[in-house]
Amino acid sequence: MLQKIVVTKRECRARRVPTGEPQIIPANQFVTITQDLGGSFTVTWRGNMLRIDGIDADVLGREMLTAPAFDEDNEGTDVSEKNVWLALESVFDPEIPINLVELGLIYDVAIEQTTGIVTIQMTLTAPGCGMGPVLVSDVEDRVSTVPNVKKVVVELIFDPPWSREMMSEEAQLEAGLFF
Repeated sequence: MLQKIVVTKRECRARRVPTGEPQIIPANQFVTITQDLGGSFTVTWRGNMLRIDGIDADVLGREMLTAPAFDEDNEGTDVSEKNVWLALESVFDPEIPINLVELGLIYDVAIEQTTGIVTIQMTLTAPGCGMGPVLVSDVEDRVSTVPNVKKVVVELIFDPPWSREMMSEEAQLEAGLFF
């Protein structure tokens, strides 16, 4: 697992994990980068886990992380389902280096082409999972970057309940849960 201590180059906005509460990290602070996948960074600072958006990568001495490369063949006004799934695959759990699709947390994607509204049904690993606000926000932000998407609606559902069997084999291996 990535664990790198860096000094912040400037003041930076962050979101507390798991609540999503806004936080400001001042300049010249030691932070530990624990994850840098999917266009954002998870860091620890003063005993708190925080999420820093990729657009603020310079604060950590890193290059800005790029959004997923969308399918160039999608011209016109339609929303490409393939591009929505590419966006979803770029959202990683802040605590483990596995994306939400591989974790089996995305249940359904519905696209209303006439309005540009994308509705995503997703779950959490447990109904009381504190990561809910952060993950929902990340999904909304990332899918909203897909060409022609006008609005993203995320519905948290818990039926069927999530289980580790919903994870891809690769995700189970990465998490050490494959037997």
